Amino acid sequence: MKQPNDETVSIIFSIDRFENGSAVLIGEHNEIIVPKKLIPKTCSEGDIVHLTISSDEAETTRREKTAKELLNEILNNK
Repeated sequence: MKQPNDETVSIIFSIDRFENGSAVLIGEHNEIIVPKKLIPKTCSEGDIVHLTISSDEAETTRREKTAKELLNEILNNK
């Protein structure tokens, strides 16, 4: 597992199989199922893919603000 900083994690998986519109990915200690449309079209069973997860503080803040505004609108319009 590659961890270049505290906000990004990259995990290596192999594509085990495709079934029912999903891709089953096998990692060192886990298995995940993702929609096949998220897998590059050139990939096939046995290929190695990298799953990268990163935080997005700006988007988190934007969504929190939107949720608070919506809640305030609901509560103030009773």
